[in-house]
Amino acid sequence: MKTYNLNNIFFLIIGIIFLFTNNIFAASYSLLNVSYDPTRELYKEYNKIFEEYYYKKTGDKVTISQSHGGSGTQARNVIDGAPADVVTLALAYDIDIISKKSGKIDSNWQKRLQNNSTPYFSTIVFLVRKNNPKGIKDWNDLIRDDIKVITPNPKTSGGARWNHLAAYGYALKKYNNDKEKAKEYLTNLYKNVPVLDTGARGATNTFVKRGIGDVLIAWENEAYLALEKIGNSKFDVITPSISILAEPPVAIVDSVVENKGTRNVAEEYLSYLYSKPAQEIIAKNYYRPIDKEILQQYQNIFKKIELFDISAFGGWQKAQDEHFSDGGIFDKIFETIKQTK
Repeated sequence: MKTYNLNNIFFLIIGIIFLFTNNIFAASYSLLNVSYDPTRELYKEYNKIFEEYYYKKTGDKVTISQSHGGSGTQARNVIDGAPADVVTLALAYDIDIISKKSGKIDSNWQKRLQNNSTPYFSTIVFLVRKNNPKGIKDWNDLIRDDIKVITPNPKTSGGARWNHLAAYGYALKKYNNDKEKAKEYLTNLYKNVPVLDTGARGATNTFVKRGIGDVLIAWENEAYLALEKIGNSKFDVITPSISILAEPPVAIVDSVVENKGTRNVAEEYLSYLYSKPAQEIIAKNYYRPIDKEILQQYQNIFKKIELFDISAFGGWQKAQDEHFSDGGIFDKIFETIKQTK
């Protein structure tokens, strides 16, 4: 007759009970990350490793959904009711406007995570046709009569606002802070823009897929992603002499996570962006990680460049009011362009 060790049977029963009860008490969560255009590939990869990480850590299942579009448009969507647990937008102003107009995000959101709630950064570069047939090297080339420039609309796109301010900052330096000459430079640049897409990805498609334009002003990550997806046989990336430090931040949408009971998992989702595995994925997707060790590993991609930040324009609120509000510099430039046609 076969005999059984009572101790083994005891531990087997305990294990079955543990697995059964653990399965009963495991939770399932769903998060919506409302983001801007060029982060599609980044968050597709990040969401996968976060779901695995969170399950191993807690035994709970989390599923993340994504929404993408122009950063300004996405901010308005959240204000109008898009049920975002978190937002990962192109610039701090768009998150601030959600906070101010809807109260859905705490006004101190930037103090919740390190580096002003910005787990990665980028800059603005140029994407040109292979071998750079028009010889585009720096910002001043973009106002030549023989150049067609592709950039999105800063009224709807956060990337376009970074593009606009990067060009303006270059002109201020070139013309010794003469604002009138800097505005004239911007006017000449926008005269060379044949179409204004609503978002950065749309502008990339206009340049890459539709073949319009000689140069695309783009997020650095978007430019390198085009090389990766399409191949470097068709395009080159040009890093200008000077550009802007583009900081796309992240935040929890407080009212949504409170109603859904997802605050803890949403906090973990954003915090994990600062981890080594996440920072590696960030670098692989051509965003500059804030982890200095990982950034150093990718120095062959991320060229050294002179950068100025948003403080050069008095912060985002002042820049928004002066350049992108109704009747601001951008509107006046297009009024001038219409009158000259």
